[in-house]
Formats: sequence, C-alpha cells, structure tokens
Amino acid sequence: MGSCSYKKKLETKDLLKDNLYMQNLIDLEKKINSELTTKIKKTEIRHDQLYITIDNEDLIDVTLHIKNNENTKFRQLIDITVVDYPENTQRFKVVYLFLSHEFNQRIILSYLISENEVISSLTPIYPAANWMEREVFDMYGVKFKDHPDLRRILTDYDFEGHPLRKDFPLTGHTEVRYSEDQKKVIKEPVKLEQNYRNFDYESPWEGTKYIKKQTDLDNDKKN
Repeated sequence: MGSCSYKKKLETKDLLKDNLYMQNLIDLEKKINSELTTKIKKTEIRHDQLYITIDNEDLIDVTLHIKNNENTKFRQLIDITVVDYPENTQRFKVVYLFLSHEFNQRIILSYLISENEVISSLTPIYPAANWMEREVFDMYGVKFKDHPDLRRILTDYDFEGHPLRKDFPLTGHTEVRYSEDQKKVIKEPVKLEQNYRNFDYESPWEGTKYIKKQTDLDNDKKN
C-alpha cells in the first residue's frame, strides 16, 4: 500500500513538473511574439520545444534579442544545420538550435533561402557559430557574409560539390587511391565497373532470370 502511494506521489510530481514546463514554454512564446511582433512569421510548440520561423533579413535582430533579453537568455548556440528541398525555389531551410541554461528552455529558429542567397554569419554574436557555419558551407554550399574564415572543414579544399545536397551523386565525383606507378595517393574520376551497372528489377518472389535459367538447366539434366 505504501509503495503504491509513493509511486502515485512521484507520478503527480512529474505531471506537475511537465505542466509547469509547458506553461513556461507558452509564456515564452507569448513574450517573443509580443516583443518581436514585426520579426516573427510563425511560432509553434512541438515536442516540448518552441519553433520560430522568421525571414532571413531578421536573423541578427532576433538572435540579439533572444540572447540579451532578460526574459529569454538564450546564450548558447547548440547547432546550425540545413534541410535541402531541391524542388523548391527557396531550396534550403536553415535551422538554428538555441539553449537557455537559466530557464532550461530550447528554441528552434528557422528560415528559407534560395540556392545562391548569402546569409548573415552569427559568429560575431555566438563565436561557436564559426565552425558550424563552415560545416554548413562545406556540406550544403550555403555562404555566410562577414564570416572570418569561410572555408571547407570536413572535406579537402579542392573537393568538388557539397555532399549533403540531395542532388550530390552517391558515388561522388572523384575517388582516391594509391598509385603503384606514381608511388603516391592520386585522385581520379569515379569509374563504375560495368558489372555494377546491371540492375535486376524483377520481383524477389519470382526470382531473377539467371537463377531461373540455371534451375531450368538443372531440371533438364535430371530429366
């Protein structure tokens, strides 16, 4: 009986804690919408986090506000990433994840840009953005103005293309191998052997043609 009572108290405590967290998140949403009325396009609470959509041009104003305002204090930039929609005119969705240690809250900030659009760097506001933006540039080709050192960070400096774009070939453009003749590592265009280009699209339940033929031959020999 005592164990059940203790368990019920814990469940009630967790429920109250969750309700308080959600109420704080709702209050945060109201504050941001009221204080940044002209800068916010959309806000939504999903997965216990606040999602904010803005225009690219308002990035600096919004981030300065959420970092320095006493009611928000989002002073840590956790990550920057991109979602690629090749079929859209505004191809890339740029996503920022912020954390407020003081209020134990997270927000996800995002906006859409076209393929060749240059966006503002957050490095002057959040120094941690330096390498994050370099990775985004390397993987997606998104460029940041006023970045102190915008160059590739994961691939070679002479690498062709941006690997996380959805139109980037799975095999890449070049392959690296050691040349016995030249006694060094060399790069050369990717060459797929012909036997890797023959695809069998038959149903796996019916079996492939070459297996069928071999089975028929085996049956003929037995007969």
